[in-house]
Amino acid sequence: MKKPKMILFDYGQTLVNEQKFDGVKGTQAVLNYAIKNRYNKTAEEVQAYADELNREIGRFDPQKRHMFEYEMPNYMFSAFLYESLGIELSLTPAERDTVFWDAAAPGQPTEGILEFLGFLRRESIRTGVLSNITYCGSAVEKRIRECIPDNDFEFIIATSEYLYRKPNRHIFELALEKAQLKPDDVWFAGDQYQCDVVGARNAGIFPVWYKGAMELEQENTGDVLSIVSWKELEERIAHIQ
Repeated sequence: MKKPKMILFDYGQTLVNEQKFDGVKGTQAVLNYAIKNRYNKTAEEVQAYADELNREIGRFDPQKRHMFEYEMPNYMFSAFLYESLGIELSLTPAERDTVFWDAAAPGQPTEGILEFLGFLRRESIRTGVLSNITYCGSAVEKRIRECIPDNDFEFIIATSEYLYRKPNRHIFELALEKAQLKPDDVWFAGDQYQCDVVGARNAGIFPVWYKGAMELEQENTGDVLSIVSWKELEERIAHIQ
């Protein structure tokens, strides 16, 4: 095992631990910017319709989501959602994403990540972000800046901007192109086994399975470097000659 030149990170439950999702809170925050609500829909009614639409397309099914290799940007979904209900908003698509997300699922840095990023900086190990996420890239960058203001991420790839989702190898290849590195020079750290571990491995990148903020139980195959704290990974890297 050789020391990585760069570590790429997943976002959710890896860099940032998000609170339990509350779609009604997010929808209410967005409706506060309504300049027209033809049918006087409440946040509960709008979110119930959103949930129905999402079930139809299997968009957030935790048992199937990892099998989706193409991203549906939230701005497309929310545009249909609100306009089909006769609701007009004084928000841009990016603002819709930010307002909804901040209210529905605020986040904070995962335990120890700030210290670990400081360690990587001292070791001159480069960093970047590759996240399966439906929110627009500017919203993702804003969230990461707010949660981890002192970061050296060279790029932040939100799949909403690039069509492909992990585990599709093309999105990892995009990250390698941006980094101008070979696969065996890069590690990828994430919390989702199929998307992050299998996806990185299939792209020739060394995977690290971070379980410190895991939301769902996932099968442990025992064939991967898994950690429950960033301190563990720091110590592992520090001992590589």
